Amino acid sequence: MSTDRRAGRLLSVNVGLPQDLAWQGRTVHTAVWKRPVAGPQMVRRLNIDGDGQGDLAGHGGEHRAVFVYQIESYRYWQRQLSRDDFSYGQFGENFTVTGLADDQVCIGDQYRIGGAVFEVTQPRVTCYRVGIRMDDPQIPALLVSHHRPGFYFRVLREGPVQAGDEIVRVASGPERCRRAGRPRSGRCSASPGPRARATPAWPRRARRRPGPGSARSP
Repeated sequence: MSTDRRAGRLLSVNVGLPQDLAWQGRTVHTAVWKRPVAGPQMVRRLNIDGDGQGDLAGHGGEHRAVFVYQIESYRYWQRQLSRDDFSYGQFGENFTVTGLADDQVCIGDQYRIGGAVFEVTQPRVTCYRVGIRMDDPQIPALLVSHHRPGFYFRVLREGPVQAGDEIVRVASGPERCRRAGRPRSGRCSASPGPRARATPAWPRRARRRPGPGSARSP
């Protein structure tokens, strides 16, 4: 059923390629550091141009091609964590958006953004790498317990997108849909055990500051 309706706006497109980080005495291969990019970016079936995933067993693929996170959740975590150092891509997302709340978006909903069309496939499966990115080991569990995981898109129609594009819902999922905000916690491949996840602080050497091209709008 067609339900064309404005649902939000794309605030930032964020990409990043895998890199190796020294963490707790070993090397972690991750692409959780994403940076904003200006101008039109081509979205393809498996990726946005210039983007990649470090752990293909837990991330990426046709049904997890694009990760979406909301600016409203940025504001929420800024208050909850008493932090003001967030920049676009902070949660490892490809699209920072306004609207599309986790408790409103349904699996199967379809959206047009710029020249591309997307379908909601599942909530984010959180893992320890987002805790490394946030310099806070509690973050993976908090994203789940606070029902603010973000969600994944698959790409129904490839095309260009850019910051500022309107997000239009073009079709709804099944009437009794599963909400995308029902998060799951999970393990990436080679994720640390409970003891490692309980470590009170991440080593500072695992942190990465936003580069010169990063936007600090949040």
